[in-house]
Amino acid sequence: WKHGGIVGVFGYGGGVIGRYCDQPEEFPGVAHFHTMRINQPSGKFYTADYLRKLCDLWDFRGSGVTNMHGSTGDIIFLGTTTPQLEEIFYEMTHNYNQDLGGSGSNLRTPSDCIGSARCEYACYDTHALCYHLTQEYQDELHRPAFPYKFKFKFDGCPNCCVASITRADMSYIGTWRDDIPIDQEAVQAYIGGEIPPNAGAFSGRDWGPFDIQKEVIDLCPTECMWMEDNKLMIDNKECNRCMHCINVMPRALRIGEDRGLSILVGAKAPILDGAQMGSMLVPFVKAEEPYDEIKEIIEGIWDWWMEEGKNRERLGELMKRQGFQKLLEATGLKPDPRMVSEPRSNPYIFWKEEEVEGGWTRDINEFRKHHQR
Repeated sequence: WKHGGIVGVFGYGGGVIGRYCDQPEEFPGVAHFHTMRINQPSGKFYTADYLRKLCDLWDFRGSGVTNMHGSTGDIIFLGTTTPQLEEIFYEMTHNYNQDLGGSGSNLRTPSDCIGSARCEYACYDTHALCYHLTQEYQDELHRPAFPYKFKFKFDGCPNCCVASITRADMSYIGTWRDDIPIDQEAVQAYIGGEIPPNAGAFSGRDWGPFDIQKEVIDLCPTECMWMEDNKLMIDNKECNRCMHCINVMPRALRIGEDRGLSILVGAKAPILDGAQMGSMLVPFVKAEEPYDEIKEIIEGIWDWWMEEGKNRERLGELMKRQGFQKLLEATGLKPDPRMVSEPRSNPYIFWKEEEVEGGWTRDINEFRKHHQR
């Protein structure tokens, strides 16, 4: 394939990926093979009727080949010609009430998990936040103005079903602040074999009796669980919400009641630099409309990234190049120990003049009075 310049629909810079064959005479059937990204429904909920309409449209206007879904969200329509683009766009927006997704150096289509619609672990309404930010940032979705792509992903709980912590420049991961409720009777039922662990997910063969020490307590990453007087105990201040114990014993352990989300930033796949996981930026925020606190953080980050980011540099790479301190300055957030993922490897600390009492200039003799050799 060769790059044939920008191809799109009138008024939108994103949503269509231009694909031209570099040997059109030899392969006339794929001389044009443009790919369209369609903004998927929140949580990927469809009706059979709507899916039929999508497939009928693509059979008529394109190749009929689809990808349900792209690796990070959208419905992908693979392969059509330039004259069909406006026709498809008109049909999608006027008759299907459906929009194109993001592509190019812009905000990519926000993507969320199934959330509180069907999941008992959801700590906030992923659909509401995903929809709100999709509507709020339409201009950023359709008119590429960023150094490179930028992704929002919304996980309702730390199980991370849309893998936001590894793929999104900004991940919204549901969490809770209070203690994990424990049903001690149900714990005993798991130990006694009356309730199958993992909700029966591994019932295809005989794994032997359930061993709470081996299968739950010893696998806790922060070692915050133990048995005492035949009761399960949790030191909640040490818990990092990995969800393992809750997944193994869902009828004995529940997520807490004081729920919200954590915001992590800078995750990406290895393109220019290596793969990165998201870094903790906001340990806890309530997800309540109109989401002003969340939007302030987003816009502060975008202003810094658009000013300082190089061409094709993701947010995570800019953070690596300029340091987490610059990100905190851009967002106006104060440093928090929970933001630290590993000890310092750089021994130098750089101060600003306004942070140093008396500034840079000082009387050397006065200084030496207090620092005798």
